[in-house]
Amino acid sequence: MVRNASLTVGKGALAVAGALWLLAACSQAPSAQHPPEPGDQAVAKVNNQLIWASDVKREAVAEGQIAPGDPLDPSSDLFRQVLDEVIDTKVLAGAALARHLDRDPAAQRRLAAARDRALEDAMVDSVVSKAVNQQAVGALYQEFLKNRTPSEVIHLRQIVFASVADAEAAKKQLGGAGVAGGAFEAMAMEKSIDNETRFKGGDLGEMTTDTLPQPLAEAVKDVKAGALAGPVKVDAGWALLRVDDRHPEPPPTLDQVRPQLIRFITYDQIKDLVLTLRSHAKIQNLLPPPPEVPGAPTEPASAPVNAVPAGMLPRGTNAVIP
Repeated sequence: MVRNASLTVGKGALAVAGALWLLAACSQAPSAQHPPEPGDQAVAKVNNQLIWASDVKREAVAEGQIAPGDPLDPSSDLFRQVLDEVIDTKVLAGAALARHLDRDPAAQRRLAAARDRALEDAMVDSVVSKAVNQQAVGALYQEFLKNRTPSEVIHLRQIVFASVADAEAAKKQLGGAGVAGGAFEAMAMEKSIDNETRFKGGDLGEMTTDTLPQPLAEAVKDVKAGALAGPVKVDAGWALLRVDDRHPEPPPTLDQVRPQLIRFITYDQIKDLVLTLRSHAKIQNLLPPPPEVPGAPTEPASAPVNAVPAGMLPRGTNAVIP
């Protein structure tokens, strides 16, 4: 298939240029004609060089389009978009080699930097792949369950009145009306001035108590299911509330939090690896110390000495701690 001549720049011309030099370095070796990974699929060929599905996925991860470990369906639009970018990079890299641009001293430095980044990623992958396993993920999930503070799920209805006097009168009229009977719902449809909930019988749906505005949270704090609460001042007026149901929030399943757990384990392994390697390396920072800024806060003596400096972690390690 003949592709359009327009260049797919993806993250921008600079991103393509950086990938160009990396591929230029790698293209010195013969093109792999066998799947680099088990079950890999050839998805394109550029000047007799195969492009594999794993190449496209690796580029998508590098661009931040997907997270490490996430699937990327070859039939998806995103896969085809990133494949076009990989093809463009291959074409540009081949042209650069044909013009001997890889022999330029500036290009040599960029190629060396690209090689360092590739080796960095390989080192990280070799460590992380051993640490991220079902046993480690399961153990961290159990620790998460042990330390979590569960919230409470509450189902509320409201009737909003223009004045507190009207709300108090309605509360007195309803008396001990419970969940059954429909008196609250009927009054909401007849008298509520909140058009968003009025025709739903005042239904606000389910939410967790820790997300409620402070006045509402205080009003329903000790109210049992089926009982009334308020009136409470809200933006639209005065709300008379009814608690339809309340129960503890169930914990998320392992599958729901697995990506966060994997990212946390990954971050932890990379942090330990980098700190260990830096402690054994001979590092000399040749920059002068930064100038002191009058009035700038100083780091407390209790600050952790093993904290990883900003920018020290490899790319793609944006951990989400559960």
